[in-house]
Parts: sequence; structure tokens; C-alpha cells
Amino acid sequence: MVRKVVRFASIFLFLSTIAAAQTIDLAQFEKRVTVHKLKNGLTVVMCQRPEAPVFSFATVVDAGAVQDIPGATGLAHMMEHEAFKGTPTIGSTNWPAEKAALDQVEKTYAAYLAEREKTGGYNEQKLKQLEAAWMAAREQADKYAVKNEFSKILDQNGQEGMNAFTADDETQYFYSLPSNRLELWAYMESERYLHPVMREFYTERDVVMEERRMRTDSDPFGRLLEQWTAEAFMAHPYHQPPVGWMSDLQRISATQAEAFFHKYYIPSNMVIGICGDLKPAQVVPLLEKYFERIPSPPKPLDTTTTEPPQRSSREVVLHEQSQPIYLEGYHRPSYRDPDDVVYDVIAELLSAGRTSRLYKSLVRDKKLALAAQGFSDHPGVKYPSLFGFFAATNPGHTNEELAQAIQHEIDRLKNEDVSDEELKSVKTRTKAALIRSLGDNEGLAQNLAVYQLRFGDWRELFHQVEKFDKVTKEDVRRVSNQLFNENNRTVGIIETARPRPKSPPAGDKQPPEGGQQ
Repeated sequence: MVRKVVRFASIFLFLSTIAAAQTIDLAQFEKRVTVHKLKNGLTVVMCQRPEAPVFSFATVVDAGAVQDIPGATGLAHMMEHEAFKGTPTIGSTNWPAEKAALDQVEKTYAAYLAEREKTGGYNEQKLKQLEAAWMAAREQADKYAVKNEFSKILDQNGQEGMNAFTADDETQYFYSLPSNRLELWAYMESERYLHPVMREFYTERDVVMEERRMRTDSDPFGRLLEQWTAEAFMAHPYHQPPVGWMSDLQRISATQAEAFFHKYYIPSNMVIGICGDLKPAQVVPLLEKYFERIPSPPKPLDTTTTEPPQRSSREVVLHEQSQPIYLEGYHRPSYRDPDDVVYDVIAELLSAGRTSRLYKSLVRDKKLALAAQGFSDHPGVKYPSLFGFFAATNPGHTNEELAQAIQHEIDRLKNEDVSDEELKSVKTRTKAALIRSLGDNEGLAQNLAVYQLRFGDWRELFHQVEKFDKVTKEDVRRVSNQLFNENNRTVGIIETARPRPKSPPAGDKQPPEGGQQ
């Protein structure tokens, strides 16, 4: 539900803050939004908000972890990191020399990897020699790199909120600048897609590997979530973690990352949202001057392996030195399904604050859980995904109790109509929370870009809200009966492992069982 909260929040906030109008409709909103498509296929959605002399943008690339190839997972995430490493003219003291040095890095790494991965085992002495040659090549290339120059230029010009993220469905880049730096933005943002450089790739790869160790390998819940997701998706690439599998991260190369870039980081596969103190007549010439320099082949085909229907329940159990945790998920259709918003309503009924069903039942009344919630789209929305439940047990209670309590709430949804009052309350609470979330230009830019990318029309922001309002209690009951099928369920559990007995100090003798020394 997190992604959808963001997109609903922005539109409600916009409607609540435009001028002093009492009401606003799509026709009025359209006066502020302009869509421009460049000759190379890049689509830009512009929204005028002149309240302050700033603007925000979001570049959304229609490629995420789903596009990673088997054996090279983590490439999408690596490209997110590399997009901040500069260009031939930004971040280099001598590009011709650096280019030759980077080519040598790839040549020596390929030789090192070929020996390391050799069938039947490697020659240890040869491997050390090849690794030394690779490390020397990296050191030579680093001599020409100007650290963080891309970011420093933008920092010196007043940027705020520079960041990016890689999800299963997409990769996003965003920050804000003063309005009088619009041309600088157009130059900088277009340059990193026109002239990418895989600079400091292996250093950055080490950073990503450490991210994985911290967030997944060293975290019990991270391990559970990863294995639970992989168990639920046997065929579809949603089973691939966005950070990548560790064995793949230890192999992938800058050459592979560059190939990934040239396939997916192309204008026809990207949408930019830009929002703030700007005028289309000012923006469009800059877009054409800078972004039309980028060549673009046709958008890549969006083909993935289809997840076959799940025909039996599945379970993942981890024994960890942590409190018990319970996950339960059911396959659901993608965001294109007519009932998409019904899943959101069900998640809100279960999870929206202290009046939600899961909180009242599992946390407040029965005191089985420290926290409990439902979510409607894990790990993404673009393809069929999971509707899930999460709960962390209270001390003295078990995962079995949580499972039974969640099943009770599922049975209520399937067999009893939600009251008109409860349904209305959920909708009212959701809208109020969204309005209070205090979105800004950045959030609007992201949402405009995402909706334009996913639906081909940013106006779906409005239509989604309309659909949300039209959900009925009959819809909730019907979809619940379709969704919550035991054979469609995947369960993930952390059971608290008993501490291992400490080994006696060396030389100490243990008494025989049942006797004394």
C-alpha cells in the first residue's frame, strides 16, 4: 500500500492547496499540466505551481529488478548508483586517459573472473596474479576520477533532496533546484543519460554488497522477506531481490552494467515529471536542446515469465535468534485489474490506524501482536503480485495464534458485509491522512511521471480517486472470496531458535549425563 499512498496523497494535497478555490475539477487541473513528447520518444509531464521560485523533477526509468537477468541480478540497482558518477566531462581530469584505463580494468577483470570461475577449479598462484593486475588497473583509473563532481555541481547551485531508488518495477531519480537553474538541470540530467561512464564501478559494487549484508543477510526479517518472496514467485522475476543475490554481485561487471544501460536507459523507456515555478514555453525549448540529443531505439518489449497458478499452500520457516514474526501472502492481479482499488480498500480496512480490524483484534483486544497490518501489492504493482499480512508476536504468544486470528479476520471479510459506516470511515480516514501528508512538488512530479508511464495518461490520478470512492461492500466481499484461497497462500515464519549451549573451555571435562565426576 505504501506506493499507492504516495500517489493518492499527492493528488489530494494538490486539490486542497490550489489557489483559494472551494472545489477543483479535472478541467481546472488540466490548465496547469502540459505533456510534451520529444522526437526521440521521451515524454515529459510539466505542472505549473508558481507559489515558490523552485521546481522538482522525477525521472522514471521503466526498468527495475524485474529486468535483471539470471546470473546478474543487481544490475538495475548498480545502474542507480552509477548514474551519479558523472560523464566524460563531469568527474574526469583526463577523459581519454581515463577511458583507456577503464577499458583495461574491464580487460583484467574478465581475465580474473574467467580464472576464478573455471570449471574444475582455479590455479591459486595465477588467480592472485590476475587479481593483482585487476587491482592495479583500478588504481590507475581512479587517478583520473574527480570524486562526486556530479553531485557537487548541483550542491553548489542549491539542489535539495537528491536521491534515487531501485524497485522491482522501476528506477527513479529526483531532486529540486531554484527555478533559475532550469537550464543547468536540463544539461546535467541529459548528460548522464547521453554520456554514461561506469566510473568506480567495483568500489560501488562493494557498497551494494555491504547494503545487502546489512539489510538482508544480517537481519532476520530481511532474510525472511527475501525467502518468502522467492517462495511465492517460482517463475516470475519478482522472486529476484532488487539488491541482487550475493553470488551475482560478486560477479557482475561494468561491461554488463553498460549493456543494461543501453537497453533500458533510453528516452522511449523513460518519463520525466517536472513540477514548480516554470512555464512550458520556457521548458520545452530546453528539453529539445538537451534531451533530443539522446538517441533512442524503440522501447524494449515488456515480456516476463508468467507466474503459473499456485495450486497448493507453501511455507518458509526460519529459526532465528529473534522474536517470532508471521507473514502470509496471496497472489493477486496487477494494477491493471478492474478491482485494483478494491485490494487497497481491503488493506485499509485491515490496517488503517488504531481503528483498523487487525489492530483492534490482534493488538488491542487479544494482545497477540505488537504490530499487525495488511498490504496490497508486494513486491510491485506492474505485474501480478501479493496481497499480504504481517504481524510480530507479543511475548508469550505464538505464530499459530497469529495465523488463527488473521484467518478469523479473513473469514469475516469473506462471509460478512462490511458495514456502510465502516466503509465510509475507511474512505474518509484515508483521504484525510493523504491531505495531511503534506506532499510537495517532488511528490507531484513523481506521481505525474509514474501515472503517465503506467497508464499513458497522468489523468488517471483523478480516475483512481473516483474508483476508490465507488468501491462497495459487495466488492469487498466478492474480491475477498476470490483472493483468500488456502491453495493460493504462501506463509513465512520466524520461530525463535533456542540458544546453543556454550562449549566448555578447552581442557575442561564434562561429567557424564546423569552422573558426577
